[in-house]
Amino acid sequence: MSLIEARGLRRDFVVPKRSAFERTRRHTALAPTDLDVPAGTSLGIIGESGSGKSTLVRLLLGLDRPTSGTVAVDGRNVDATASARSLHWLRRATGLVFQDPYASLDPRMTAAQIIGEPLWALQLPGDHAARIREVLLQVGLEPEMAGRYPHEFSGGQRQRIALARAIVHRPRILVGDEPLSALDVTVRAQILELLIELRETTDLTLLLVSHDIGVVQNLCDSVIVTKDGRIVERGATKDVLLRPQDDYTKALLAAIPVIPGSAA
Repeated sequence: MSLIEARGLRRDFVVPKRSAFERTRRHTALAPTDLDVPAGTSLGIIGESGSGKSTLVRLLLGLDRPTSGTVAVDGRNVDATASARSLHWLRRATGLVFQDPYASLDPRMTAAQIIGEPLWALQLPGDHAARIREVLLQVGLEPEMAGRYPHEFSGGQRQRIALARAIVHRPRILVGDEPLSALDVTVRAQILELLIELRETTDLTLLLVSHDIGVVQNLCDSVIVTKDGRIVERGATKDVLLRPQDDYTKALLAAIPVIPGSAA
C-alpha cells in the first residue's frame, strides 16, 4: 500500500463574473488525477506556473478541499473539512518547507520558538529544548543560535531553520514547495546537499515541487509533469528527463539554459 494515495482527485474554482448577466463559469485547476507515492521514495512535481502543481500538493496535505475524489495518507482518509484538531495525525505525519525562507518565519519569534512550534502545536511529549538543539545540529547550525531572531541569520541559515521546523516532529513526509528557488547558487548547493543527506539518513518520503530540473534530478526517484491541471507524463526521473515522451516535457527540458562550451 502506498503512503500517499489519490484517486480521481479534482479541483474546480468558480471564475468571478465580469457582469451580472454573465453565466457562472468554472476553472479546472486540477483534472481528475490518480497518484501513488510509496513510503521512503521521492517524487518531483514539475511544470510551469498555473499547471496545477501547488493545487495538487495542497489537496494531498488536506489544505484545500477537492471538488471530487479522495486522498489517503497511510491508509487514513484525508478530510479537508474536518477540524484542525482532528487532522493532527496528518500534521504529525507531514512537514512543509516554503519557497521564501524569510517570509515563512515570524520575525518576532526566536529560532528556538520557530523550530519548536510544531512540538507545542501538536502537543507532543518529551524534552522540547533537547529536540530543538538536536535538530539545529542536524541542519548544520549551532545550538547557541537558538536565541537569535530571523533577521540575524543569512538567507541560507533561515532556510535551514525552516527545514529544522519541518522535521523537528519527525514527520514521515517532507514537502518542499520550491524550497531552493529564493537562494543564490552557492547556498542552494549547500541546502541541496543537506536534503540529500536527510534522505539518506532518515526514512523520509519527499514531495518536491520545483521548476529546477537539476534539483529534481538530484533528489527525486520519480517525477510527474503537469500542464493545465493534468499529469501529462510520469515515470522514473532518469527516464522522463533523458527520454521524454510528451511534447510539453520536451519543451520544458529544451528551455533549460545551457552555458556555451559547458559540454566540452
